[in-house]
Amino acid sequence: MIKILTLVLILLLDVNTYAQQTAAAKLADMTSGYDIQDSVLITTRDGAIISAMVARKKGDVTPKPVILQYTIYVRDNGRDLRTIKESVDNGYVGVIAYSRGKRFSPDEIFPYENEANDTYDVIDWISRQEWCNGSVGMYGGSYNGFTQWAACKTLHPALKTIVPYVAARPGNGLPMENNIFINPNYEWSFYVGNNKYLDTAAGNDRQRFRRMQFKWWDSGAAYNKMDSIDGTPNKLFQRWISHPAFDSYWQSMTPYQKDFAQIKIPVLAFDGYYNDGQSSGLYYLRELQKYSPETPAYLIIGPYGHFGTQRGGESVLYDYSVDSVALFNISAITYQWFDHILKDGPKPSMLKDKINYEVMGANEWRSAPSIDKMSNGSMTLYLTATKAGRFYAADSHMPDRTGFLTQDVDFADRENSNNNYYPDPIIRKDIDTSNGFYFISDPLEETILINGSFAGEISASINKKDIDIGVTLYEVMPDGEYFHLSYFIGRASYARDITHRQLLTPNTKVTIPFSNTHLISKQLSKGSRILIHLNVNKNPFSELNYGTGKTVTEETINDAKEPLRIKWYNDSFVKIPVTTHLN
Repeated sequence: MIKILTLVLILLLDVNTYAQQTAAAKLADMTSGYDIQDSVLITTRDGAIISAMVARKKGDVTPKPVILQYTIYVRDNGRDLRTIKESVDNGYVGVIAYSRGKRFSPDEIFPYENEANDTYDVIDWISRQEWCNGSVGMYGGSYNGFTQWAACKTLHPALKTIVPYVAARPGNGLPMENNIFINPNYEWSFYVGNNKYLDTAAGNDRQRFRRMQFKWWDSGAAYNKMDSIDGTPNKLFQRWISHPAFDSYWQSMTPYQKDFAQIKIPVLAFDGYYNDGQSSGLYYLRELQKYSPETPAYLIIGPYGHFGTQRGGESVLYDYSVDSVALFNISAITYQWFDHILKDGPKPSMLKDKINYEVMGANEWRSAPSIDKMSNGSMTLYLTATKAGRFYAADSHMPDRTGFLTQDVDFADRENSNNNYYPDPIIRKDIDTSNGFYFISDPLEETILINGSFAGEISASINKKDIDIGVTLYEVMPDGEYFHLSYFIGRASYARDITHRQLLTPNTKVTIPFSNTHLISKQLSKGSRILIHLNVNKNPFSELNYGTGKTVTEETINDAKEPLRIKWYNDSFVKIPVTTHLN
């Protein structure tokens, strides 16, 4: 028995030694030809520690431009190392820095909150290194896109360009959209906040969080009790939901209003029509155009989701076969851009103008000097009370007489939910008409493009003090199928000012403007119709606004004793940007 145990121990030691040797060999192979510093610690002005890695070409002491990624995602499987080596392979120094509290940083983790100052300090440190020629460019997607805009809150002179993909905007996109808290960031907070790396066990446990949100829905508990229902305290979730307005907490994280006026560096952004957080990424470009119109800012956008955009597209998205011309090499274009800005190389050939967009259904790219100039006209459709088959009429003329449709929503009823706005699948055989109202246009008399973001005004009166509204746009194709184009969800009390809540007066008609919808470009054929779905947002995937006027995250099913009653007036309208008379 002792001999057997000894042999087993020797075998285990041999296996362990072999594993260590294999890992060391892989690391040596990965770092061959590179000078890698994998344990850099950078001290910020307020004494925090930022963990970073640096990659340079071995033996090359010539100062070079530096490509920086700043991220909360610490992937210790070689992926991060590969990305900074890619910068070296393209003739740069590669640096990846991790958010305060991540990897070797001893500080506490607070996503979003410190990035504006910390990116400045990291860029300052880079600019003072002998291997930096004084120029820094940044790139990356999602959170990494947000950190680039955070770095523009107070621009360091060494930062020469940013290339954000599907950039997040804390406070309006996630964890809330148009002042409605939505659920995805709940589980994300554990994924990025539980340890110095990533809690993949928590992040991948989708069933846990799905059960939690349906348990919350069934229980009627307040939204701020979700972590109690989950059984695990969620300090980040509680921190975020204590700021339902876009207040100074959110405003401090990225450029806000006149902050954009000092951004003069060139920008190349990438986004997708079906990126959940598209309104975040395009917000930055719209504000930059508003406050600093001379800044050279470019956009490449097409039929992509959040992750697909960062890969240069995907051939199938939510069961929809994407046009072949839409797929592109995002890495190649990114480094062509860096060569253009940092090395005086040619501009990427894909950039025909400031806005470069793929037209779904036409299999072609178009360009425009701005988002507003993507279209040459608009289509205004009034949401009438006149029946049109299964639906109501969406009329191009404002009705002569005042009319309205009445909808009752019982928030105590958990058997039924409202506002199925999510575009999965993109093309549907049929739609659920059991709640809300659908308004259909006349058939199109010619082929047109929907190019841009729709907007509108909803005229309504309710018996309560607030309401969350959903508006979804479809194309009804000549074959009768429904193509999901775009959507909006938003809170009426913040419709005029996302920084300040203005409650509605019960039983008084009010106009609720809406914008900040998802931009799209889609060719609609002659004979197609526009279908507009107007509804109240009530489902397990976001907080429930019971309309009492109290803090929404504190409302419970006890606030649902009286159903919500809405009168949707027929002077409500949707305005859709279109391009007509196609060449």
